[in-house]
Amino acid sequence: MSGFPIVDAGGICKEFPNMSAPVLDGVSLTVDSGEIVALRGPSGSGKSTLLNILGCLDGPTYGTYRLGGRDVSTLTPRERAWVRLHYIGFVFQSFHLIPDHTVLENVTLPLYYMGVGRQEREARAIELIDRVGLSHRLKHRPAQLSGGERQRVAIARSIAGEPRLLLADEPTGALDTRTGNEVMSLLKEIHEARSLTLIIVTHDPEVAAFCHRQIFLRDGKIVDGEYRHAANA
Repeated sequence: MSGFPIVDAGGICKEFPNMSAPVLDGVSLTVDSGEIVALRGPSGSGKSTLLNILGCLDGPTYGTYRLGGRDVSTLTPRERAWVRLHYIGFVFQSFHLIPDHTVLENVTLPLYYMGVGRQEREARAIELIDRVGLSHRLKHRPAQLSGGERQRVAIARSIAGEPRLLLADEPTGALDTRTGNEVMSLLKEIHEARSLTLIIVTHDPEVAAFCHRQIFLRDGKIVDGEYRHAANA
């Protein structure tokens, strides 16, 4: 698990118009390559805003953010989009699959934008879909899948571009307990097989138990009480 910090954020502040207080207020954290980290805290604590900045979906108002040693805190939206495409994968609570695309088409989408040829991107996508146990669903559309199956498709799509960093925002929030545990086991298997760095926003202590450590936010700040999971300490 040890290695250089793939995520190195210093003094991150995020302000929005018409809000009297910053959503993030001086957040600093590092995450080593290969770690699994949970971001926890009450609603409105800034977890998802921090994840958006770490995922280059947004930039900080103040502060610095280095991803894999590169300063990405002042990139333009176009530059951030390039970084997302090549270095970061996302898994969301609501899956974010394209409704009129098949499973295969959804998973090939990042590879299409990366300029991978059709034959290669379909071969790579089929391999990933098989990896998540859905080879029998290649031609199905999201509405024909269960919630757990949709999340498996989303996971396959998230790693299609071979990212170094995988970000998950409440990945089990829309799933029952058994299906959520299956999804977390799959994420951990993929993490181990690919040496991914994984950051998970979660309210669920069972999900957090899959992680090497937990970071707690309250009112836009990291609070005392970082815990390491005993099995991974």
